[in-house]
Amino acid sequence: MYLPSFSLTDQTFLITGAGRGIGRALAIGMAEAGADIILVARTERDLTETAQEIERLGRTAYIFPCDITDRKQVVETVARAYEQVPQIDGLVNNAGMNIRSKALDVTEDEWETIQQTNLKSAFFFAQEIGKRMQETGGSILNIASVAGHVALRTGVVYATTKAAMIQMTKVLALEWGPRNIRVNAIGPWYFKTPLTEPLLKDSTYLQEIVDVTPLGRVGELEELVGPAVFLSSAAARYVTGQTLYVDGGMTIKGF
Repeated sequence: MYLPSFSLTDQTFLITGAGRGIGRALAIGMAEAGADIILVARTERDLTETAQEIERLGRTAYIFPCDITDRKQVVETVARAYEQVPQIDGLVNNAGMNIRSKALDVTEDEWETIQQTNLKSAFFFAQEIGKRMQETGGSILNIASVAGHVALRTGVVYATTKAAMIQMTKVLALEWGPRNIRVNAIGPWYFKTPLTEPLLKDSTYLQEIVDVTPLGRVGELEELVGPAVFLSSAAARYVTGQTLYVDGGMTIKGF
């Protein structure tokens, strides 16, 4: 038999930023692939709505409100999650944010906020779960961005965090590979989310995005689910340290 398993049946995944946008789509999509999901985000109401969708699929959802920028809360959240489930098979570091400032206008508060949300939280969730995965193996998936690979008008701080996340993915894959822990990343381009909606309403801006995208459109959220399920499943058991750009071909063209 050569067809590998893309199923996540009876596995458990922790997903950060799971209340809205990409995180919500990944949580529901991975539940459709058979997984139970530990939902982590700041806002409990958003998590509850995502959990209801997962439970309609016959899977189990666990809700853990958490300030992901607070390391103490990260440690406590992971510990409490392991009290409820015997094993976490995968982590999806999705939580992220941006403040669009030109380099000369970036404040220290903006720098700290973006760095802590996008990068610090991802590393310490990986560290806490990685400690447990040393014995069991598992997968870690970091949601990076094409902004970590090419220069875009997303803001220098955001781009810095995403470039660092891509490199962090490689180093963790190198260190933890002997323990059968796979670490990969996805680099999305523009997708329709609550965060990008205001930008995409600008017809001139939208046209600029479309013009540099060989497939000629922005992405739909469900188009991120397949890559995430693949990289988290046994189908990708020999794939680690890689960043898969889900970008409609944008990174082969650029501005």
